[in-house]
Amino acid sequence: MAKEVPVGVRGQSEITVEPRHTLHHHHKSLPLIFSTPDMIGMMEWAAANAMLPYCEEGEISVGTAINIEHRAPTTVGQKVTTEAVLESRNGRFYVFRVTAHNGVQEIGRGTVTRAFVNPAKVAERHSTKSKA
Repeated sequence: MAKEVPVGVRGQSEITVEPRHTLHHHHKSLPLIFSTPDMIGMMEWAAANAMLPYCEEGEISVGTAINIEHRAPTTVGQKVTTEAVLESRNGRFYVFRVTAHNGVQEIGRGTVTRAFVNPAKVAERHSTKSKA
């Protein structure tokens, strides 16, 4: 059963870009530019932060879909802020409009979809299935 999480609920995440957040960290021939995987991870955390107050005991939220555009570069030392705003719900899936900004311009946007899960219950179901 889906929870009533209010449309418009917001979450954020923020970092100052370090070399470990760059393309160069993934492959030494690439520049010290903020990587798309790191930006997407921040967008996921912003959405997770929005859902956190609605988690019941033992429950977390997990990402189920992403649709992201990385639109502008960001260099080491710049601060990146991501924001997630709950836009809609489709059954047990919560769709967030996400943006990333580097203090100068929007660097990314798109949607992130998440769902609530209880890791212990998931592990129990998996254990039961693997024994069958």
